[in-house]
Amino acid sequence: MSDTITLVNPATGRAFREIPRAGLAEVDAAIAGAVAAQRTWAALAPVARADALRSFARVVEAHVDELAALEVENSGHPIGSARWEASHVAQVLNYYAAAPERLIGQQIPVAGGLDVTFHEPYGVVGIIVPWNFPMTIASWGFAPALAAGNAVVLKPAELTPLTAVRLGELALEAGLPDGLFQVVTGSGSVVGQRFVSHPDVRKVVFTGSTEVGTDVAAGCARMLKPVTLELGGKSANIVFADADLERAAASAPGSVFDNAGQDCCARSRLLVERSVYDRFLELLEPAVQAWRVGDPASPDTDMGPLISASHRDTVAGFLDGADVAFRGAAPTGDGFWFAPTVVLASPGDRLAQDEVFGPVVAVLPFDDEADAIRLANDTIYGLAGSLWTENLGRAVRVARGVKSGVLSVNSHSSVRYATPFGGMKASGLGRELGPDAAEHFTETKNVFFATD
Repeated sequence: MSDTITLVNPATGRAFREIPRAGLAEVDAAIAGAVAAQRTWAALAPVARADALRSFARVVEAHVDELAALEVENSGHPIGSARWEASHVAQVLNYYAAAPERLIGQQIPVAGGLDVTFHEPYGVVGIIVPWNFPMTIASWGFAPALAAGNAVVLKPAELTPLTAVRLGELALEAGLPDGLFQVVTGSGSVVGQRFVSHPDVRKVVFTGSTEVGTDVAAGCARMLKPVTLELGGKSANIVFADADLERAAASAPGSVFDNAGQDCCARSRLLVERSVYDRFLELLEPAVQAWRVGDPASPDTDMGPLISASHRDTVAGFLDGADVAFRGAAPTGDGFWFAPTVVLASPGDRLAQDEVFGPVVAVLPFDDEADAIRLANDTIYGLAGSLWTENLGRAVRVARGVKSGVLSVNSHSSVRYATPFGGMKASGLGRELGPDAAEHFTETKNVFFATD
């Protein structure tokens, strides 16, 4: 295995940089440094940790354009999306800067004394980040983990490490202690596996495929090590006959084609009530064809390329034998381009069951409310989803009936840093973001003081 990783611009297909590939010794050295830094960090007054995280946020804010440009080149994200992602990192840091002073335990009434609880940091947290949203997903882990008094060793995906590496540098520029937040570039089989097996890494956070997440969880179980897993999805976008069909159709492309469909929350199953099925497809087609696929550096671009040639081949394989209703447009030539695609599917089809992770949506009709819930739950996944209806009672019933961790009514929002995010079933374990995220990076200690 080479001691470097070659990075390829997905919009051009050309290599543009080499970065180091860490070996076991480098990983162990990073963990050792994190152990030492964490002791000092956890001993700081909560207000000092809060101030440090606010300083980190300010530095990230000052480098939004730089971080966005890196993401355009490394990941193929449209520049408008990349700027939002970089700003989101700063917002997440700002939000969790409030946590150190609010990790409040309890005083529990007991006989014979005083009983109190404390939130103790785990120590060192290992965070494994995927290639689809390198900055944002990293921040969901490292910001609350640091706020809770932990040190972090972060492994970005081999394909898209640049923004994570730069965030590690910016943390030092902001004044965070050396060793507290480290980024180690390398393969999952070396760096990620060492997070699982190293006794000084006391919690692992993994975002990626369900298959790999299962292996991570199994390895951590052997070490009695807690994990947070954010895994695959096959989310449903449910459109009832009483919905605002024009609005639902206009918003549907963004729900599944954003980031070229490389999103675990993508609403890649479009369930439409049978009585308006044909009408909805008529409204959807011009919305799909208006979806602008092209140069990620252009502010007018809605969608960039897929991440790699091999991934493009995987996505294309899903269309073998598929009933393609219509497609949008995409550039030809250099780069890993793929046109947005709408497929008519049946519930048992591969396209209706497996995660494509590309700009392909499967459309299926349903008969009534019960049928919609049944179809929405008819996969192993349960991450996100949307439902469109003007009937409040129906919205409540369906939202309660669909087994997904994050749902939206008459919208497609999945992620807000102030609200919890995570999946059910094969979509993961635990929750990220929201007001309780910092507590998820602590263990509860109970102390009884006898007074008799």
